[in-house]
Amino acid sequence: MPSFTVYKGSESGEPIKATTTKPDELSGNEVFLRVIASGLCGTDLHYRTTDMGLGHEGIGIVEATGPDCKTLKKGDRVGWGLMQESCGHCMNCLTGHDTHCEERAIYGVDNLDQGSFATHGVWREPFLFKIPEGMSDEAAAPLQCGGATVFNALADYGVKPSETVGVMGVGGLGHLAIQFASKMGCRVVVLSGSDSKREEAMQLGAHEFISTKGKKVLDVSRPLDRLLVTTSSPPNWGQIIPIMAHGAYIIPLTVDAGNFEIPYMPLIFKGLTVQGSLVAAKSVHRRMLDFAALHKIEPIVETFPMSEEGIKEAMDRLDRGKMHFRAVLKPVA
Repeated sequence: MPSFTVYKGSESGEPIKATTTKPDELSGNEVFLRVIASGLCGTDLHYRTTDMGLGHEGIGIVEATGPDCKTLKKGDRVGWGLMQESCGHCMNCLTGHDTHCEERAIYGVDNLDQGSFATHGVWREPFLFKIPEGMSDEAAAPLQCGGATVFNALADYGVKPSETVGVMGVGGLGHLAIQFASKMGCRVVVLSGSDSKREEAMQLGAHEFISTKGKKVLDVSRPLDRLLVTTSSPPNWGQIIPIMAHGAYIIPLTVDAGNFEIPYMPLIFKGLTVQGSLVAAKSVHRRMLDFAALHKIEPIVETFPMSEEGIKEAMDRLDRGKMHFRAVLKPVA
């Protein structure tokens, strides 16, 4: 098996072109693939100063399979995300919650010699997902983590079509959450700091748009049964608690090293649930791709070349909050 190019983080934060070499023969259910697109996720920014292969929203073409592979063949187009492997036999794996396997392999912790910012990769078949026909590489890439994250928060925690879902923030995650919740039949209320994204949010499927800046009291047509927090800054609970329904769920989806804090008494008196939610387990990930393909759910993306310069430009734009929703890196011809 040939060596291949990967792009790693560095102490300076500049992406560095490097080489990874794998064994000549694939073993078990390993799959060797050629990367044809990669999304850029906010999680990648946390690792840009780490000596590791960057990227975890990959789309690739299968070039070879190991002796134990059962479902994939050469030429298949597949995607992969944050999860890379699990034990397959613990209670979490057996009940479809492999993301919480104690022996899981996950981006940023395992397989640090490769990522989706690369020319090729070697990954395990069970955590590779066939991309539906008709879905473009650019649309599929951000769904592997961003799409899987918001879909899991809705589908895995029992959202109902009769519910009102609040989406806080219209960004890389928020614009996908609006689409998924709307297509699930929910009433979608978007909360944003300003009116600048109102028109776009409504076009994506929102039913109401509320600008929160400078307001002490928010007016919504119906209390929120669920709130997906997709902003980097914490909610202003003085605004949010009054518009939550009794027994509502609050689901934070962005990654932060600090604490997620909420007032104690309103939490009790309204019977609120703060629900932690990771990326989608394998079964949910597959359903997400099928659902997105059926309902034509697509991220809005900007494309960049898969090069040191292109990766740096994309990461810098995302870090400054200047990205229009999602970035996708494509190999340089």
